[in-house]
Parts: sequence; structure tokens; C-alpha cells
Amino acid sequence: MIFHRMDQTMQLSEHPYNETPGTEDVMYKRARHHIRTGRQRLIEGKISLGIVTLYDSLYSAMQWYVACPDHSEKLSTISSDNLNDDRVLYDILVRSGIIKTEFDYSSFGDLVEKALYKDMSGFSFSCTLKSIESVMTQLGIMPFEERELLPDDPVIS
Repeated sequence: MIFHRMDQTMQLSEHPYNETPGTEDVMYKRARHHIRTGRQRLIEGKISLGIVTLYDSLYSAMQWYVACPDHSEKLSTISSDNLNDDRVLYDILVRSGIIKTEFDYSSFGDLVEKALYKDMSGFSFSCTLKSIESVMTQLGIMPFEERELLPDDPVIS
């Protein structure tokens, strides 16, 4: 998967947390790293890039939660659930009572789509960031100690 935004290209397959794609540990670390990086990008005024990074963090967190064997008994899934679809993952987590906050995932998805193709520099991100952080706390991704994370790669930050 490649995200193109303005003059920056981030190829996700080259990210340091993609050493062994598909493992729960990698998804967990990636979610934590990208919530921090997304927040930093928003604060730096890189709004579009920050929103897309927050999406990647949330998607990684949902993948981790569903893939983690320790959580399987807490999940209410049905045979037709496509676990590769981010909206289905979100619905599973809400249906299972894991995510309990009022968060409009559909609107967030629309915002991410907009951020991929449009400059969002005037967007007020504080409510969105607060909502994402609330969901990440419910999923067990936050809080965390900064020293637990890899340092940012200046090339893709």
C-alpha cells in the first residue's frame, strides 16, 4: 500500500514495523508508533499527513485486537465478517462492546479520503484527535511510555 500526499511518499512496506507483517506484536507496535507520529504531524501543521497516519494507527490497532488470541472470546463475530475490511473490524469491536464511545467511524473514513487528496491545513483536528485517542485507550494501545517506541525516521516523518 502506498499513500501519496503532496511531495511526500510513504511506502508502508518499507516501514520499520513491517519486518514480519501480520504478527500481533508488529500491529501493536505500529499502532502505538503511528498514534504518536500522527499527533506530532498534526501539531506540526501537516494535517493531511497526520490524519492519514492516525487512520493507519487505528486500523493497525483494530487488526491487532481482533488477531490477538487473548481477545478472541470477547469478540462477537459472524462467519461473513471480512476481517480485512476496516469498517467491519470497527463494527465487530463496537458490537462486542470493546469500543464504547460515540465515534463516527464512517465520517472519519470520509475525512481520511479527503486528506489523501486535499490540503487540510485549515482543519481543526483537536476533537478528531481526542476521539481517536479515546478509541485507542479502549483498545489498550494507549497510554504508553514514549521510551517504549522506536525513534521517528526523519525520512518518513
